[in-house]
This record gives sequence, C-alpha cells and structure tokens, in this order.
Amino acid sequence: MTGGDDDVEYDWIVVGSGFGGSVAALRLAEQGHRVLVLECGRRFADHEHARSTWDLRRYFWAPSLGLRGIMRLSLFRDVFIATGAGVGGGSLGYANTLYRPNDEAFYEAEQWAGLADWKSELAPHYDTAEHMLGVAEYGPPGVTDELIRTLGRDLGVEHTFRMTRVGVFLGEPGVEVDDPYFGGEGPRRSGCQRCGACMIGCRHNAKNTLVKNYLWFAERAGATIVPEREVTHLRPLDERGKPDVDATGEHGWQVETEHPGAWLRRRRRTYRARRGVVVAAGALGSTRLLLRQRAQGTLPRLSDRLGHLVRTNSESILAVTAPGDGHDFSQTVAISSSIYPDPHTHVEPVTYGAGGGAIGLLSTLMVGGGTRVTRPLKFLGQCLRHPIRLAKVTWPHRWSRRSFLVLVMQSHENAIRLVARRRWLRRGISLRTKQDAGHPNPTFLPIANESAMRLAKMVNGIPQSSLTEALFNVPTTAHLLGGCTIGRDRDSAVVDASHRVFGYDRLLVVDGSTMPANVGVNPSLTITAMAERAMQLVAESERSDDPVS
Repeated sequence: MTGGDDDVEYDWIVVGSGFGGSVAALRLAEQGHRVLVLECGRRFADHEHARSTWDLRRYFWAPSLGLRGIMRLSLFRDVFIATGAGVGGGSLGYANTLYRPNDEAFYEAEQWAGLADWKSELAPHYDTAEHMLGVAEYGPPGVTDELIRTLGRDLGVEHTFRMTRVGVFLGEPGVEVDDPYFGGEGPRRSGCQRCGACMIGCRHNAKNTLVKNYLWFAERAGATIVPEREVTHLRPLDERGKPDVDATGEHGWQVETEHPGAWLRRRRRTYRARRGVVVAAGALGSTRLLLRQRAQGTLPRLSDRLGHLVRTNSESILAVTAPGDGHDFSQTVAISSSIYPDPHTHVEPVTYGAGGGAIGLLSTLMVGGGTRVTRPLKFLGQCLRHPIRLAKVTWPHRWSRRSFLVLVMQSHENAIRLVARRRWLRRGISLRTKQDAGHPNPTFLPIANESAMRLAKMVNGIPQSSLTEALFNVPTTAHLLGGCTIGRDRDSAVVDASHRVFGYDRLLVVDGSTMPANVGVNPSLTITAMAERAMQLVAESERSDDPVS
C-alpha cells in the first residue's frame, strides 16, 4: 500500500456515507473498531453548497465533466434516476422527509417473509433513527399544503392529509444555538429559514444531514472519512494476506480505489480491512459495484439474483406551474405535507426554493399514458396545439417560485433489473435495465396525472409530465431501491436477514439496495432503521466471537 491514508490497515471499511454507510460508520466506531469510510463525492461545508441549480459545477455530479456537486442523474432504458453524491450521501440533497411505511404490505413482502416479524423487529430501530435524524412535524401549513388538503377533499380522502415529519431544526429562523438534539454534544445549529432550497443543499445549518449527526459522532469516535474515492475492486484475502478469487473474505479484504472522473491521473490507492467491508453506496452504486466484481471475476460467488428486483418506489414526478409572478411556492421546506388517495398511493408537493430553475428543464407539457411510440407522438401533438403553454413551462424565469413538483409513489409490487455488460473500449462495465417479466415497472400512473391536473386547475396553472416520460415513456424516480435484496438463500437473494452477502465472509450490504419491496413513502427513515438493526446484529456477533461469518 502506498501513500497518505492507505498506509494503515483498518478493522472495517465502509463504502459510501449515506443513510446506511453513516450508521455503519458510527456503530462500528463506537465498538472501538478502526473504521474507514470511502466516499465517491466531495465534502461540502454548508456555505459551499450551490445557491442555484444553475451552478452546474457545484450542484450536479458528473466528475469526468468537472461537475462535482450533490446530484447525480442517470438515464436508462426503463428509468431516469436521481441519486446523491458527497459526504453525507443522499442526505445532502434529499427532501428531509422521514416517514414510516403506511402500508403493511412492505413488512409482509414475499421477498423477506418468514425471516422475521419485520414490523416489530424494526420498530425500536425506527425510534433510534428518528432520534438521530431529529424528526419533527413541520408547520404551520403553507400555500402548497392547503392545495394538497383541497386535493384530498376533492378526492374524498381529506382525512389522510398530514404535515410532513422532517429532519430539520425548526428553531427560531436564522438564530444559531447550541446543539438541540444530543445534550450539547452535537454541532451548533441554526433555525430553518423556510427558503425551500433543501434539495439544492442547505446553506443555513438547519437541515439535519448525516454530517450533523451520524457522521459527526462517527468521526469523534475515531472513524476516518476519505472523500473523492471511487471503489473499483473488492478482493478477498487468503491466509497469507494475498488477494485470491477463491478466498471468501475470512482473512480480510483489499479495497482498491481511484479518483472519480479522472481522465489520466487516477491516483489509485489500496486499503485493507482486517475484519470486514460494508458496502453502502446506495441502490445504484452498490449494485453497480458488485455487478462489476462478478463480471470481472473478482467475486465469482455472488448470487445470480444480484441486480434483480430493483424498485423505483413506483414513482411518478410531475409539476405544476402557475401563470405570471403572482405565486410563490418556495417559502417552505422541500416537502411539507401529503395525502393518500388510496392505501397504496402517496402524493406530496415538492419545492426547490427560489434557485431551482434548472430543474424546470426536466418537465414539459403533460401527456397521458401510452407506449414508447405513442407517447412521443402525443407530446408532439401537445407542443403543436399549445406552443404558448410550452413556452411558459420552458421559460426559466422564476420557474421554481411559480412552480412546484408533484411526487407520487406507490407500494405496489413491480420491479426492473440491472444488468452488467463489459465495455470493449473502456475499463469496467456499463449497466442497462430490463423490465421484470412478472411485475413490470409502470411508466404511467393515472392517479399522478389526475392529481397534477386538479392542482393545476386550483391555481389556473399548467400541469406537466417529466421530460423523460413524455419523450421516451421512461418514468423518473428519486428513490431507487433493491438490487441486492434480502432473502432466504443464495438462490433467491443477495444478502441474508443480517445483511451478510451469501457466499462470502465479513462482507455486508447495508443501504437501500437490500430493500425487499417498494415502501410507498420516502425511504430514508426505513433505510436508516434497517441499517441500525444490521449494525446491532454485527455487534452481537462480535461479542459472541463469530464476526459476521
């Protein structure tokens, strides 16, 4: 091993610093382990976040193009995915929304049925996660909240209206105080200013990102966080400490990394973990990393189910734009309320604050359902019939003040598959998607279009579909799940009920990729609770001298 951070052998290496990785880092460090966290993205101080989504370099993540922000966009044949990047993972740009599942179907999902009483087993870990993430109910209701309440009344479900439980410090706006969550042991915080820019990156020290809680305490417990390190290989070691594809990881792991997006100087570094590796790079990142290991022969024992049962949370993302400058939907938090049109469907209003104009380019005139052939034709027809409307929704001036997104998610059973393909001219693999043969992922949700149209009518506005739905019949999701799912055995899953990878020792996956089903609500709290449970099981196994074999 060479240079700087990689001249030390660690007990545990955690790949990723999002909701799963941050929990793993803290709980392992609390046990006295020497922990290294490797994060692909950069580290941000609050003031370093972009003021606007037009600051492409600091908002979007495309490192080979010099963009090193917090938002990664990935377009596939069957889904358009938004994921997070940076120390703190998805918490930097997520909508602060922390719900428990509303639908019992999640706990009873066939994929993990019979392995545990999941509702009762996760309950105490939900409590811990809510405490650590600083959950509070947002209020008072604002403009979009009253619109959502009215939508609920029109649909006959006003009783399901609720203000959102958020991970935001709702103290006196702009006033900095001593840590309000952990008895003064955490960082000083400032009250939320209701600027709506939560998903651009909070510059005001109000958002409870993982940097303010789990990672804060992990570093104080001795964990080391190294940003801008992309993991390329996971290699199990044999009894001599040498990488061996026939080894299982019983004797430790070698983790190889490089600087993300580098064209020439890749600045490769190698690290070693004596006790184990936790893969927590998010559903897309973890699945991609493990698919690469299997394709390159590094981890040949990985389950054939790797990449299967990838979920989009059955989402559709739409928008509503009001006419003129008479409306301002930005003075709130990112998501402040919701309703349930039916027990399986969740509808939320979403704002980007005043600086979210570039996001408006991802929406366009609304089109109904159809196929890859008919939806683009419908879109063309809309453009020809309504050129002025098209200009209004495309014009970026004050777009994010006079517009809000409509996020619709469902807990129905559906999925896609991620498949690896070796590149011929470049290193590594490329990913493509396939629809699940038995339960294909929907490309159109009628209730989503109906909700957006009703909301638009209330403000005399224009309802919009996502651009990828209109042009390609491809839905958008901000909550990719699955790909390394929990299950009973190697023939049906990638990890067991303790998040241990089948076929290997001391290798765990602890993030949204292990989710067994669509959760139907924003999944961050559930990912955190599942990670807390996984780390409790690691601690118990270590105390029994059976270190996650």
